[in-house]
Amino acid sequence: MQLAQKIIIADDHPLFRAALKQAVAQAVPGVATVEADSLAAVQEAVDQNPDADLVLLDIHMPGTNGFSGLVFLRGQNPGIPVVVVSGSEQPHVMKRALDYGASGFIPKSAPLETISDAIKAVLEGEEWLPQEVADNLGDVSEEDQKFAAALAALTPQQFRVLTMLTEGLLNKQIAYELNVSEATIKAHVTAILRKLGVHSRTQAVIAAQRLGVEPPKTDVE
Repeated sequence: MQLAQKIIIADDHPLFRAALKQAVAQAVPGVATVEADSLAAVQEAVDQNPDADLVLLDIHMPGTNGFSGLVFLRGQNPGIPVVVVSGSEQPHVMKRALDYGASGFIPKSAPLETISDAIKAVLEGEEWLPQEVADNLGDVSEEDQKFAAALAALTPQQFRVLTMLTEGLLNKQIAYELNVSEATIKAHVTAILRKLGVHSRTQAVIAAQRLGVEPPKTDVE
């Protein structure tokens, strides 16, 4: 008997998670879904469901800065495909998502039927982009590729520390947030700098910001 497929839906907006759940059910009858509203929740969901068939990932969620969450997830869980679902719909953003390891990019403005078709395609082993942006969009720079590979090598705790560094937090504040000693955070920062091939916190933050994506503009504050 074939086991039901399992898909993790990661978005911090409950209404959009509900819409994605509907699209997933339409694409894969009998599918099991797991929901997450932050990058930490996604990682926990993946840890608890290593047999998941797919992650649908919003790149603008608590704990992630643009493509950093995608790169981190792919580095930690290379066997589970990730599809970016985002309101940032510029063609170069979509192409960069694939360059950084996504199996597809689904615009949030896409009709339900298109989202379902995209999910089906990826589950069958294909890559999926909207047809109008699928060709001739250029490649990500070699420098960004190297940085993405280094970022993927960070441990989950090191990634959390780097994310907090990009938010401007001091070691003492990060230690408080993560409930560890300041000495532990210093050790993490040293390891992060070494893995990223940089010499200061500022350089690490600047490098991480290269993977950022401008959030989509909305009328709702």
